[in-house]
Amino acid sequence: MPTITTSDGTEIFYKDWGTGQPIVFSHGWPLTSDDWDAQMLFFLDHGYRVIAHDRRGHGRSSQGSEGHDMDHYADDLAALTEHLDLHDAIHVGHSTGGGEVARYLGRHGEARVAKAALISSVTPYVMQDEDHPIGLPASVFEGFRTALAANRPEFYQDVAAGPFYGFNRPGVEPSEPIIRNWWRQGMTGSAQAHYDGVYAFAHADFTADLQKISVPVLVMNGEDDQIVVFENTAPRAVELLQNGTLKSYPGYPHGMPTTHADTINADLLSFFRS
Repeated sequence: MPTITTSDGTEIFYKDWGTGQPIVFSHGWPLTSDDWDAQMLFFLDHGYRVIAHDRRGHGRSSQGSEGHDMDHYADDLAALTEHLDLHDAIHVGHSTGGGEVARYLGRHGEARVAKAALISSVTPYVMQDEDHPIGLPASVFEGFRTALAANRPEFYQDVAAGPFYGFNRPGVEPSEPIIRNWWRQGMTGSAQAHYDGVYAFAHADFTADLQKISVPVLVMNGEDDQIVVFENTAPRAVELLQNGTLKSYPGYPHGMPTTHADTINADLLSFFRS
């Protein structure tokens, strides 16, 4: 099982398939690199080298008690790209993974990077405060943490069966295999890492990170995203980027890389080739 060991002793699991221009995928909370199956197989078939890792405390990476914050996530991603000596890489992040990509670029620069895509991303900021009245109240995120601590298996079942994929919307047929796969990935990780991770993505402000990024960035967001609300995030992220493009999807949910993989993959491929 391929892993790297970071400077603080954390083992990070990763997959590295194929040859060609590298695409590096950063997954959402509380999932794993498995959540990118539909993208990794698609882009491998289109001649790219595809790489994805399990964030610290998630999946097959080690479950230490420290470092469950956006700076450590970004530093772990930097350690992976340096270990693999990646150049001209394309970074793709979903949800918390979008924040991880933005913080990586803001903290470690663009020398190894060609482009990036932020999908349903927590950038630039998701929480409500005096300077950001359109964000979600802090009580929403504390509710996540309370539900996780009280009964993680049930909470993860409810998230996957409900708002994450829009399976709670009228007329939408839930997919039990997708729900079970989400639950499976979540339950392989550390409860403490996931508990701390909610605080990490909810309280992180990525404004300064986005303002530093000059490579082309495609910002993709479903207009019916019930986890990262479109109006609160994607349009504002594009305004902060030097070379950003917004693509929105009417009716698409937060988990659209899974539920609408054909569309998302085709749009990513078009952006990569442009």
